[in-house]
Amino acid sequence: MDPVKPRQLLGVFDATLIVMGGIVGSGIFINPYVVALRVHTPFLILGVWFLGGGLALLGAFIWAELASRLPGAGGQYLYLREAYHPSVAFIYGWVLLLVTQTGGMAAVAVTFSRYYREITGFSASDGLIATGTLLGLTAINCLGVRAGSTVQSVLMLLKASAIAAMVVVGILRGGGTVQALPLLDHPISSGLGHAIGAAMIPVAFAYGGWQTASFVAGEMRDPRRDLSRGLLIGVVGVIVLYLAVNFVCLRVLGPDGLAATRTPASAVMRAAVGVRGARWIAFGIAVSTLGFLSQGILTAPRVYYAMARDGLFFKSVGWLAPRTGVPVVAIVLQGVTATVIALSGRYEEILNYVIAVDFISFGLTAASLFVFRRRIQASPQKLYLAPGHPYTTGLFVLVCAAIVITTVATFPANSVIGLIILLAGVPVYLYWSRHARRNPPAPNL
Repeated sequence: MDPVKPRQLLGVFDATLIVMGGIVGSGIFINPYVVALRVHTPFLILGVWFLGGGLALLGAFIWAELASRLPGAGGQYLYLREAYHPSVAFIYGWVLLLVTQTGGMAAVAVTFSRYYREITGFSASDGLIATGTLLGLTAINCLGVRAGSTVQSVLMLLKASAIAAMVVVGILRGGGTVQALPLLDHPISSGLGHAIGAAMIPVAFAYGGWQTASFVAGEMRDPRRDLSRGLLIGVVGVIVLYLAVNFVCLRVLGPDGLAATRTPASAVMRAAVGVRGARWIAFGIAVSTLGFLSQGILTAPRVYYAMARDGLFFKSVGWLAPRTGVPVVAIVLQGVTATVIALSGRYEEILNYVIAVDFISFGLTAASLFVFRRRIQASPQKLYLAPGHPYTTGLFVLVCAAIVITTVATFPANSVIGLIILLAGVPVYLYWSRHARRNPPAPNL
């Protein structure tokens, strides 16, 4: 038995801010214009963001029950492994490491670099700043889960404050009103449904990321209670922030003005307080991107740690530092891989490949709740139970399937490449599973 175990130091407050930090990045400062290009009235724009929040809340209900049933390290990886087969979980971790998590972190690190240079006038290249940022956050997280969580929590509070300040300043000084009518810009038809569906894609991704909090369940004091509460409180908090941002954008810019600008947050602040407002919001975006990076380096390495503990990855990745109890090698692996992708300049292309794959994993994980409800009989008093199951769970799975179908139809070439990346994990899994049979893994803790 490995004598070193993960340190269970995190509580409800940490879980809530980790959930929010996994969702809120730079996108909310920019994405509202994308939605306004596809639907054109305040009712539809706010309605789409509300529906997206409802979808995220359904997911939080499901993940909260899964976390109370399986409160171990690795979260979503663990749910997929226990519900289906280790190969399904491995392929999820494979895509997470090579594309989804690291590609997203690389893109966000370069975004942070650009805003950092704009704010400070620092003349270094984007790649150099991104490298320093990623490796610096990696070093902090190697100091222990408390150090990583504290930095993540501070950055989340700062970006929530920046969003709140933008909303307040926009309402008080930005002028304008939100026109309640007309509700629809087109008659009810298939065309309107298609427009709403197209608008839901960027919204669904803007709300993504809450599931990553489950990765650190093994380091929570009471994961059954703390993670389930953190998921629900965190997602509701983000819904409030997102609706407030879109409301103030519509109030100050109007639907047409919102659709016409690619930088809606800067446009709102410029209208409210002039050029210095646009500079101020650049600071808010920089903090937001930095917080997203911090959350990713805190959470994702726990998946690779769980893979290694199952014997499906390099043994060293499952090593815990004796002093801190954190998977140092897995953390370094995440930081270095993201750095390499950032320096390669291919992160945007890589991310385009996995849009459909991401929601396939969401749908499969949600469907695992049906498996566990049928297979595992536990006392309800010991579990958080997803309200409305099986109807709410079935609705979430169907929406995920619809997003996958819509994405494949809209971006067929990228979707095919994403599926190829996914399938490339099959022979890698077969290699590691044979290796695991020859060298049994350490017990999972």
